Amino acid sequence: MSKPKGGNKKHSKKADNKKAAKVDQNYSQDEEIRINKFIAHAGFCSRREADEYISAGKVQVNGQVITELGTKVRRKDSIVVDGQNLSLEPFVYLLLHKSKDVITTTNDEKDRTTVMDQIEDATGYRVYPIGRLDRNTTGLLLLTNDGDLAHRLMHPSYTVRKTYLVTTDTPLNESQLEQFLDGIELEDGEAKGYNITQFVDDPHSFEMSVFEGRNHLIRRMVQFHGTVVTKLKRVEYAGLTLKDVPMGRWRFLRQNEINNLRKLVKLDTLDFNKDN
Repeated sequence: MSKPKGGNKKHSKKADNKKAAKVDQNYSQDEEIRINKFIAHAGFCSRREADEYISAGKVQVNGQVITELGTKVRRKDSIVVDGQNLSLEPFVYLLLHKSKDVITTTNDEKDRTTVMDQIEDATGYRVYPIGRLDRNTTGLLLLTNDGDLAHRLMHPSYTVRKTYLVTTDTPLNESQLEQFLDGIELEDGEAKGYNITQFVDDPHSFEMSVFEGRNHLIRRMVQFHGTVVTKLKRVEYAGLTLKDVPMGRWRFLRQNEINNLRKLVKLDTLDFNKDN
């Protein structure tokens, strides 16, 4: 556990939103694809979740409800899942610096600001957040229509690192932070922190990494020591950072960043040299 002399630096350079690193899904109009793979590659949900929609009778192919999990479809078919028309659009990947009081959802019945409002007209394609950040949590959030990648990044078996800048109402001492390293017992099991850094110029703040995504995990870990989080920001996710992305702005992921994510969760890399 280290103690740097200063806090975090702010970056003011604007994000580069000019060109998306995207790759077409290389299926011909007549090539047969398993329906759950089609749904996942359309960015709607994971393959496992697609199977649940199919079993529940919420999937239509060319106007007919299908319930057989092994059904194969073609790119030119009409696919409707839970009332939404799906198509195999090029994969796109965005990194958003989420603001406070923004909801991590694609729509909100109370008409509150969502992450989709912050990337409005970004790509022209339907994208979804990978995981979520609480309304009052700011920081790094990825969005994509690559369903397989999103599912694996969120799955606990792939132990994706997430790093947070945490500010607490009452400062935590070195002994309390070391307890995070050793592991503390919460109501839903043990929770551990990694790579904890204290800030000398701000005793209320520290940086900590975790490798799981349980609900409100950081906040509950802090509550274990009898205080509360007053500010929470995700500053790193799977090796990606907020460098040069101001609050409320976004950028496209670069080709090497996309393939690094895919390799991290044991997916094949993408060929960006194909004609899109």
